[in-house]
Amino acid sequence: MEKKQFQAESKRLLEMMINSIYSQREVFLRELISNSSDAIDKIYYKALTDDGLAFDKDSYYIKIIPNKENRTLTIRDTGIGMTKEELENNLGIIAKSGSLAFKKENEIRDGHDIIGQFGVGFYAAFMVADVVTVISKALGSEEAYKWESEGADGYTITPYKKDTVGTDITLKIKENTEEENFDEYLEEYRLKSIIKKYSDFIRYPIKMDSKNRKPKEGIEDEFEEVTEEQIINSMVPIWRKNKNELTDEDYEKFYQEKHYGFDKPLKHIHISVDGTIRYNAILFIPENIPFDYYSKEYEKGLELYSNGVLIMDKCADLLPDYFSFMKGMVDSEDLSLNISREMLQHDRQLKLIAKNISKKIKNELQSLMKNEREKYEQFYKSFGRQLKYGVYSDFGTHKETLQDLLMFYSSKEKKMVTLEEYVSRMKEDQKYIYFASGESYERIEKLPQTELVADKGYDILYFTEDIDEFAIKMLKSYKEKEFKSVSSSDLGIEEDKEKTSEAEEKEYKELFDSMKEILAGKVSDVRISKRLKSHPVCLSADGEVTIEMEKVLSSMPDNQNVKANKVLEINPNHEVFQSLKQALEIDKEKLSLYTNLLYNQSLLIEGLPISDPVEFTNDICKVMV
Repeated sequence: MEKKQFQAESKRLLEMMINSIYSQREVFLRELISNSSDAIDKIYYKALTDDGLAFDKDSYYIKIIPNKENRTLTIRDTGIGMTKEELENNLGIIAKSGSLAFKKENEIRDGHDIIGQFGVGFYAAFMVADVVTVISKALGSEEAYKWESEGADGYTITPYKKDTVGTDITLKIKENTEEENFDEYLEEYRLKSIIKKYSDFIRYPIKMDSKNRKPKEGIEDEFEEVTEEQIINSMVPIWRKNKNELTDEDYEKFYQEKHYGFDKPLKHIHISVDGTIRYNAILFIPENIPFDYYSKEYEKGLELYSNGVLIMDKCADLLPDYFSFMKGMVDSEDLSLNISREMLQHDRQLKLIAKNISKKIKNELQSLMKNEREKYEQFYKSFGRQLKYGVYSDFGTHKETLQDLLMFYSSKEKKMVTLEEYVSRMKEDQKYIYFASGESYERIEKLPQTELVADKGYDILYFTEDIDEFAIKMLKSYKEKEFKSVSSSDLGIEEDKEKTSEAEEKEYKELFDSMKEILAGKVSDVRISKRLKSHPVCLSADGEVTIEMEKVLSSMPDNQNVKANKVLEINPNHEVFQSLKQALEIDKEKLSLYTNLLYNQSLLIEGLPISDPVEFTNDICKVMV
């Protein structure tokens, strides 16, 4: 019996495939099952054009047969089979796909398609097998043949006896090594889990004999072990069913079965597209944030299927980062896969799908906001931070997409509002969208800087997350209305206040120059405040970096010591101001004491650390004596 050699290129490719192309050994079973499914598809196509050939779907199946004693695993199908020439062509020349050639010759009909990488995926079997034996009888042929190979050394083809049309692929499973446990590919539970993971939605039954304990007939409390043939796969995936036939419970069950989360989905999106690129998708908006969402361990991405076969657990390219909380899957018939099916050869189709999915997610979130506000607010509580990161990241590239999804707490409404809602309620004379930052709504409400804006009857958005101001800086404006911090040196409403006289300006200048000197290096200026009503002092900021931004940046590990350009503002109508003027005239030491006290007081109001707490407490004691 003559052993035939693989072609030189095929031999090199086989060695590479066995050792490195596939990232996980378990995918060998996915590849062989997909090939078996293709073989049955071919009979289906033949039946479409051959009146003499009936296709009874119930007669076609794939069977998995593990044999621990002989250390073999057989994948049997009732598909079209292969002639001697087809065995030679499909298995003797790697990367020549019998399925692809068949696909080109036959028109795709009735929603069936052929994955078509038989001459490639088949060789994944050598990752787990020392010997691979293929026994096949082709449709319409009287002869059967056995193809056998021990790997890169070559193969033999010999006549063989087989009564039925179809193909048996038998793997002689390798012995265990220190690094690898090959026994698992003979274990019933492990084989079932691989089938459920990758091939659950193959359209034909995948069968396996399964041992079960059953009560003995007529004997109470006694059991016997029986072997029964079971269908392992689900066959018809939920995403290929008509949406009208499915209930919320069906989608929730799918969410739980796929282990997308321990919570219930807040909302599902079922997408079916049959256009330039064909695909189905089921996406879920989770109810709760995953415990590891903001850690390095969290992996974004959707499950990616090709014709019902799982290709990737987490396809990150299907989701933009700002929608990384989405769970679900995509199944496409048009993806160009590489030889291991695990990577895409061309990403044009993927980009089209991703773009469409992103648009669908945004539309669903807007619909949720409009029609189920309570649910949207629940979602936003969990994932609003991620949307804000999306606005800020990539130099604001996505701000137009995300700005209408943002929400902030309103000082007037006492609830979360959108930017659209805020702008629609603005007063006629209001120039800006005002915001104030702090650790909590309660603390922000007490900020001295809010007094003037609130007194004008303007609404203020409360920012309590560290990302808020950075996202808003990137937005700059919304519907031609600029954002303005209540701590900004120019609020755009000070002109309503009475102008100070020249004498007062001169009087203030001497006092403030003295205070500025005392606080040298701590503030850039000391000014009269036009925003304070009842409070004696506050800090404002000149320039792009706000005080809240300084707090966030200073807390980061790679702190670059970025500081806001702080201005100490004094309320001229407060009793403290008279004490400052008196101290300027009669006691410069007391002026220094008061100035430092007011400065430290303004830091405490802002939630900034005092550089010397001991000195501050001593200063308080001096005032009390």
